[in-house]
Amino acid sequence: MPSAPRAVSEPPSADLFSLLPGADFADCYAVTWPEASLDARAGAERIFGRPPAPWVAMLLSLRDAIAAGLGLKTAADGRGRPGTIGMFPVISSSRTRVVLGMDDAHLNFIVVVDAAHPTASETTIRMSTLVRTHNRLGRAYLAVILPFHRRIARHFAQRATRRDAPGM
Repeated sequence: MPSAPRAVSEPPSADLFSLLPGADFADCYAVTWPEASLDARAGAERIFGRPPAPWVAMLLSLRDAIAAGLGLKTAADGRGRPGTIGMFPVISSSRTRVVLGMDDAHLNFIVVVDAAHPTASETTIRMSTLVRTHNRLGRAYLAVILPFHRRIARHFAQRATRRDAPGM
Protein backbone atom coordinates (compact mmCIF):
# COMPACT_ATOMS: atom_id res chain seq x y z
CA MET A 1 0.00 0.00 0.00
CA PRO A 2 1.45 3.41 -0.95
CA SER A 3 2.46 5.74 1.82
CA ALA A 4 0.83 9.12 2.19
CA PRO A 5 3.10 11.84 0.81
CA ARG A 6 5.26 13.34 3.48
CA ALA A 7 6.54 16.87 3.62
CA VAL A 8 10.31 17.13 3.52
CA SER A 9 11.68 20.18 5.30
CA GLU A 10 13.82 21.15 2.32
CA PRO A 11 14.57 19.71 -1.10
CA PRO A 12 16.57 16.51 -0.84
CA SER A 13 19.78 17.82 -2.37
CA ALA A 14 21.63 21.10 -2.55
CA ASP A 15 22.07 20.73 -6.32
CA LEU A 16 18.45 21.78 -6.80
CA PHE A 17 19.35 25.34 -5.87
CA SER A 18 21.79 25.47 -8.78
CA LEU A 19 18.80 24.94 -11.07
CA LEU A 20 17.21 28.19 -9.84
CA PRO A 21 19.87 30.37 -8.19
CA GLY A 22 18.52 32.87 -5.68
CA ALA A 23 15.32 30.89 -4.99
CA ASP A 24 13.15 32.58 -2.36
CA PHE A 25 11.08 29.47 -1.63
CA ALA A 26 11.59 25.72 -1.84
CA ASP A 27 9.63 22.71 -0.68
CA CYS A 28 9.48 19.01 -1.35
CA TYR A 29 6.87 16.26 -1.10
CA ALA A 30 7.77 12.60 -1.40
CA VAL A 31 5.85 9.37 -1.76
CA THR A 32 7.13 5.78 -1.79
CA TRP A 33 5.23 2.73 -2.95
CA PRO A 34 5.85 -0.83 -4.16
CA GLU A 35 6.59 -0.33 -7.86
CA ALA A 36 10.20 -0.62 -8.95
CA SER A 37 9.98 0.25 -12.64
CA LEU A 38 8.81 3.87 -12.44
CA ASP A 39 11.21 6.54 -13.74
CA ALA A 40 11.07 10.31 -13.24
CA ARG A 41 9.21 11.09 -16.47
CA ALA A 42 6.53 8.48 -15.77
CA GLY A 43 6.21 9.93 -12.26
CA ALA A 44 5.88 13.47 -13.65
CA GLU A 45 3.25 12.31 -16.13
CA ARG A 46 1.25 10.64 -13.35
CA ILE A 47 1.48 13.81 -11.27
CA PHE A 48 0.75 16.45 -13.92
CA GLY A 49 -0.39 14.65 -17.08
CA ARG A 50 -4.03 14.19 -16.11
CA PRO A 51 -6.78 16.62 -15.24
CA PRO A 52 -6.67 17.56 -11.55
CA ALA A 53 -9.40 16.88 -9.01
CA PRO A 54 -12.36 19.28 -9.29
CA TRP A 55 -11.36 21.32 -6.22
CA VAL A 56 -7.85 21.80 -7.65
CA ALA A 57 -9.23 22.68 -11.09
CA MET A 58 -11.44 25.33 -9.48
CA LEU A 59 -8.49 26.90 -7.62
CA LEU A 60 -6.32 26.84 -10.76
CA SER A 61 -9.12 28.45 -12.80
CA LEU A 62 -9.42 31.20 -10.21
CA ARG A 63 -5.65 31.70 -10.26
CA ASP A 64 -5.68 31.87 -14.08
CA ALA A 65 -8.48 34.46 -14.14
CA ILE A 66 -6.57 36.70 -11.71
CA ALA A 67 -3.25 36.11 -13.50
CA ALA A 68 -4.71 36.94 -16.92
CA GLY A 69 -6.07 40.19 -15.52
CA LEU A 70 -2.57 41.07 -14.33
CA GLY A 71 -0.98 40.16 -17.67
CA LEU A 72 0.72 37.04 -16.27
CA LYS A 73 1.00 33.59 -17.84
CA THR A 74 -1.81 31.11 -17.28
CA ALA A 75 -2.07 27.31 -17.39
CA ALA A 76 -3.41 27.61 -20.93
CA ASP A 77 -0.05 29.03 -22.01
CA GLY A 78 1.49 25.58 -21.54
CA ARG A 79 -1.25 22.95 -21.52
CA GLY A 80 -1.28 20.55 -24.45
CA ARG A 81 1.73 22.02 -26.23
CA PRO A 82 4.66 19.93 -27.47
CA GLY A 83 7.41 19.62 -24.89
CA THR A 84 5.09 19.91 -21.89
CA ILE A 85 3.81 17.61 -19.19
CA GLY A 86 0.39 18.88 -18.20
CA MET A 87 0.69 22.66 -18.23
CA PHE A 88 4.42 22.81 -17.52
CA PRO A 89 7.19 23.06 -20.14
CA VAL A 90 9.90 20.41 -19.80
CA ILE A 91 13.29 22.04 -19.25
CA SER A 92 15.27 18.79 -18.98
CA SER A 93 14.58 15.12 -18.59
CA SER A 94 16.49 11.98 -17.63
CA ARG A 95 15.54 8.63 -16.16
CA THR A 96 16.05 9.93 -12.61
CA ARG A 97 15.07 13.62 -12.91
CA VAL A 98 12.60 15.77 -14.83
CA VAL A 99 12.76 19.56 -14.51
CA LEU A 100 9.64 21.52 -15.44
CA GLY A 101 9.24 25.25 -15.15
CA MET A 102 8.20 28.64 -16.36
CA ASP A 103 9.55 32.18 -16.24
CA ASP A 104 7.19 35.11 -15.89
CA ALA A 105 7.39 38.83 -15.15
CA HIS A 106 6.70 38.41 -11.42
CA LEU A 107 8.60 35.18 -10.69
CA ASN A 108 10.34 32.11 -12.08
CA PHE A 109 9.61 28.63 -10.83
CA ILE A 110 10.70 25.09 -11.41
CA VAL A 111 9.24 21.77 -10.35
CA VAL A 112 11.77 18.95 -10.08
CA VAL A 113 10.54 15.37 -10.10
CA ASP A 114 13.19 12.90 -8.90
CA ALA A 115 12.84 9.12 -8.96
CA ALA A 116 14.88 6.88 -6.66
CA HIS A 117 14.72 3.19 -5.91
CA PRO A 118 15.44 2.65 -2.20
CA THR A 119 14.93 -1.10 -2.62
CA ALA A 120 14.60 -3.48 -5.55
CA SER A 121 10.81 -3.37 -5.23
CA GLU A 122 10.07 0.31 -4.44
CA THR A 123 10.14 3.74 -6.05
CA THR A 124 10.30 7.07 -4.24
CA ILE A 125 9.17 10.13 -6.18
CA ARG A 126 10.19 13.52 -4.78
CA MET A 127 8.46 16.57 -6.17
CA SER A 128 10.33 19.77 -5.29
CA THR A 129 9.18 23.29 -6.10
CA LEU A 130 11.56 26.25 -6.20
CA VAL A 131 10.46 29.86 -6.76
CA ARG A 132 12.47 33.03 -7.34
CA THR A 133 10.49 36.27 -7.15
CA HIS A 134 11.43 39.35 -9.20
CA ASN A 135 9.47 42.19 -7.66
CA ARG A 136 6.75 43.19 -5.19
CA LEU A 137 4.07 41.54 -7.28
CA GLY A 138 6.02 38.26 -7.18
CA ARG A 139 6.50 38.44 -3.41
CA ALA A 140 2.81 39.29 -2.84
CA TYR A 141 1.72 36.52 -5.21
CA LEU A 142 3.91 33.98 -3.42
CA ALA A 143 2.57 35.03 0.00
CA VAL A 144 -1.04 34.65 -1.15
CA ILE A 145 -0.55 31.38 -3.03
CA LEU A 146 1.59 29.45 -0.49
CA PRO A 147 -1.24 28.07 1.69
CA PHE A 148 -2.94 26.75 -1.45
CA HIS A 149 0.33 25.55 -2.97
CA ARG A 150 1.06 23.33 0.04
CA ARG A 151 -2.29 21.56 -0.16
CA ILE A 152 -2.23 21.26 -3.95
CA ALA A 153 1.39 20.04 -4.01
CA ARG A 154 0.56 17.32 -1.47
CA HIS A 155 -2.43 16.31 -3.63
CA PHE A 156 -0.31 16.16 -6.77
CA ALA A 157 2.44 14.13 -5.05
CA GLN A 158 -0.14 11.56 -3.99
CA ARG A 159 -1.34 11.31 -7.63
CA ALA A 160 1.98 9.71 -8.57
CA THR A 161 0.74 6.53 -6.86
CA ARG A 162 -2.40 6.40 -8.98
CA ARG A 163 -2.22 4.80 -12.40
CA ASP A 164 -5.86 5.07 -13.38
CA ALA A 165 -7.79 7.81 -11.61
CA PRO A 166 -7.71 11.26 -13.26
CA GLY A 167 -8.19 13.04 -9.93
CA MET A 168 -8.61 12.25 -6.27
